[in-house]
Amino acid sequence: MKRSAWRYLWSAQDIRRKLLVTLLLLAIYRLAAHVPVPGANRAAIEGILTGGGAGGTLVGFLNLLSGGTVANFSVLAMGVYPYITAQIILQLLVPIIPALQRRMQDDPREGQKWMEKWTYILAVPMAMLQAIGQINIFSSFAGTPIIENFGFSGPNLIPSVAILFSMTAGTMFAIWLGELISEYGIRNQGLSLIIFAGIVADIPQNLMGLWADEQRRWFLLAFVLIVMVLVVFAIVFVQQGRRNIPVMYPGRRVGNRMSMPVKGTLPLMVNMAGMIPLIFAQSLLTFPAILASFFVNSRTEWVSNLAISIQNLFGGQGAFYYILYFLMVVAFTFFYTNVLFTQQNYGENLKRVGAQIPGVSRGAPTQRYLTRVLNRITLPGALFLGLIAILPWLLGLFVPLGNQGSMLLITSAGLLIVVGVVRDTFFNIEAELKLHGYEDTLLVR
Repeated sequence: MKRSAWRYLWSAQDIRRKLLVTLLLLAIYRLAAHVPVPGANRAAIEGILTGGGAGGTLVGFLNLLSGGTVANFSVLAMGVYPYITAQIILQLLVPIIPALQRRMQDDPREGQKWMEKWTYILAVPMAMLQAIGQINIFSSFAGTPIIENFGFSGPNLIPSVAILFSMTAGTMFAIWLGELISEYGIRNQGLSLIIFAGIVADIPQNLMGLWADEQRRWFLLAFVLIVMVLVVFAIVFVQQGRRNIPVMYPGRRVGNRMSMPVKGTLPLMVNMAGMIPLIFAQSLLTFPAILASFFVNSRTEWVSNLAISIQNLFGGQGAFYYILYFLMVVAFTFFYTNVLFTQQNYGENLKRVGAQIPGVSRGAPTQRYLTRVLNRITLPGALFLGLIAILPWLLGLFVPLGNQGSMLLITSAGLLIVVGVVRDTFFNIEAELKLHGYEDTLLVR
């Protein structure tokens, strides 16, 4: 009988300290999430979230990525999203710009440091631009200014600049807390846990929303819990999916002898893109509706009618929207997976260490072979992500639960994040336990 190393989780001093540091920093983030931007009209934000349409869809998604801070329009209203955006932009630029591609391939470690440095630098202007965009777009959706007298002319200049700097500083503060968690708490999980904490914080409110339906409360709770268990199981099953490619590594010379070649495997993930395709698809789908919102009140009748039609199509409520959402998530999954896989350049890396896939030539043929295999195994992962993206709408077709955003207690995209973060955190803690010598022990009776 085996005794798990997890029994040492709290008795191990180093690991206990890391857990306490992580919880403390997350508590600080949640406290800061309730510090509002000066002069913010939070009632207008609440009206957008509950009003549905393109505005409610976009604001709800930004609220998810910010860890629930958009609803309060706090100084952390953008969360770590500008950092994620900067990271995605640089990842997409690497295969496009040859100089960046060579930098990443020649010295991957230095290339990674360069990538991290410029991600931080790019996150600052991205945060400023997003702060201006949030204030203007939310005001357009609400039909009333989110922040009174916001502008960069006349007497409004200094107060508006102060608000802009406070929101940018809030984003950098959130990123800094995430880095502290990764360094002194649970390794490499800081930013993920920041988003995770905000998503989980909304569960009690969503639970109360289901409980408010006195006639169907027990049915709704049972239905939601069963669906969530099934969805979590499916997410874990797909996220753990791997295709192991056999690889022969060359033997090593030990004195006058040459050791035999070593057989290993190269695991290819079924879902390498994570939830990034959902962010891409959601952002592009809401853009037409956002653009149309500026022309709804146009004095030209045909322009106003066209804007209203576009808002109805891309408002996040019709079948057209969700079918297009599904197709875009599938397409972006293939696109982003290909971008990431091209950057890793397994063909050249395996050739450099003398490794070879049996029956496949080294170098470019190996890369082409791995790309074909990856495309085949990405298909089920892409279809799964697409189904997860439109799951609330599919459930609403069979069981009308009212607010689709809270029918799973966590949105489907949020559930994908939560399961991924819990899974990665579990593996990180298990690795820490083994690193400190707390292995599973075998008891003989």
